[in-house]
Amino acid sequence: MNHKHLSSQYDAELNSISTRVLEMGGLVELQIRHSIKAIHELSIDEAEQVLATEREVNRMDVDIDHEITSIMCRRQPTARDLRLLVGISRVIVNLERAGDEISRMARMIKLVIESGAQRSLPLSDLVLSAQHCANSLHLTLDAFARLDVEAALNIINHDDLLDQEYDGYLRKLITYMMEDPRTIGSSINLLFLAKAIERVGDHAKNIAEATIYVVKGADIRHATREERAAVIQ
Repeated sequence: MNHKHLSSQYDAELNSISTRVLEMGGLVELQIRHSIKAIHELSIDEAEQVLATEREVNRMDVDIDHEITSIMCRRQPTARDLRLLVGISRVIVNLERAGDEISRMARMIKLVIESGAQRSLPLSDLVLSAQHCANSLHLTLDAFARLDVEAALNIINHDDLLDQEYDGYLRKLITYMMEDPRTIGSSINLLFLAKAIERVGDHAKNIAEATIYVVKGADIRHATREERAAVIQ
């Protein structure tokens, strides 16, 4: 993200805020790693670790937003600097919302454990989906750090896979509930958990879109696959 200005202090401010965003992303990645272990091990302790990190993620969201406002007021950025700051603003919004979804996952995991969910329920499917989601989040943050538009585009184009996993899991849970009505309560909790995972994937995609905006100056949030490909040519 480095590009030089006449003011070295301005460069330092931009580099500092970019670093802070990646630190925030690291916290959200830590949250999802704990959530994966919580699902896999049915561990309340791991779920509590997710919730313990939520406050720090929220604090960083507020602090970075304040820094963005301060830089915009003092420096009145233009062109790519302005796009970078707007892009960072979009990234922290999506990181905070991803953190909210992961915290929701942790709360749902606790409900599943406390309800005495049967291990015959398809928990392994959720672990796999959460791992895919964690990988997508990691790749999108790496793409943003390197301002790699091709990597960002690849993440966006593969978002449909998480949607397909969610749809397939929904059908599987319906089958479980029809075959054994005693699983309805736990299955509904798992359904909300699966939806939260899918939403984290959506936020990872949004961060990838912000990366392309910073580099290319194009807003592709509602673009088709063909339109997205044309932007990075």
